[in-house]
Amino acid sequence: MHFTSEQRLDDAVLEREFTLGDIPGILWTPASASAPAPLILLSPPPLGLRKTYPRLVARARHAAADGFATATIELPGSGDRPRLPAAEQARADLRRAMETGEPVSDEIIDALVLPLVDKSVPEWQATLDALLSLPEIGGPVGYSGGVISIGTRLAVVEPRISAAVLFAGSFVPRAMFEEARQVTIPLHVLLQWDDEGNDRQAALDLFDAFGSKEKTLHANMGGHTGVPQFAGDEAGRFLARHLK
Repeated sequence: MHFTSEQRLDDAVLEREFTLGDIPGILWTPASASAPAPLILLSPPPLGLRKTYPRLVARARHAAADGFATATIELPGSGDRPRLPAAEQARADLRRAMETGEPVSDEIIDALVLPLVDKSVPEWQATLDALLSLPEIGGPVGYSGGVISIGTRLAVVEPRISAAVLFAGSFVPRAMFEEARQVTIPLHVLLQWDDEGNDRQAALDLFDAFGSKEKTLHANMGGHTGVPQFAGDEAGRFLARHLK
């Protein structure tokens, strides 16, 4: 892990950009922490860190106020990273299906989501290895964000993640339902009821499939970017309960 820049945000949060190989990312830590901080992995939507930075840094500030470090990385095919041709074609097919009112086929969803999951999950694990080697970072570890299939796979394969907040705002490949049954960590799932880019029924079915004994679904009216502040606050309190 190579840190490329550093700045303090209101003297309360230390923000450091980094690269891990060819993966760019950002680490936020409480500026006044006297002991290793618990860590929350903030997974962004596949829009690029530059576009989603305001939302990510707002979440990082709230987490730092509660004593948590947070980190994010650029997803494969996003930002300045090389495009994924198969995913680009699947995205075009998805737009065409939605514009014409046709059903979105399982083949389109698989081509759009599964390669992203397969590539990004090992990158998250490598990032976690690097972060936990830093003296200012300690366990336990939480996960927060979307794409929900990435969070589902991580919850299955990464034993260092103790709890997760998942955003049901993306299409779900059928293969993920079997993986969801293997998830056992506490989950807090956010669903926007009128999300134009989300199959609501698939999100509900995925929640039902999760094998966790403790799982909560918070559904709110509104579109993809309309998550109410109180819902985000409750998600933060969920992670605080399980990581402290």
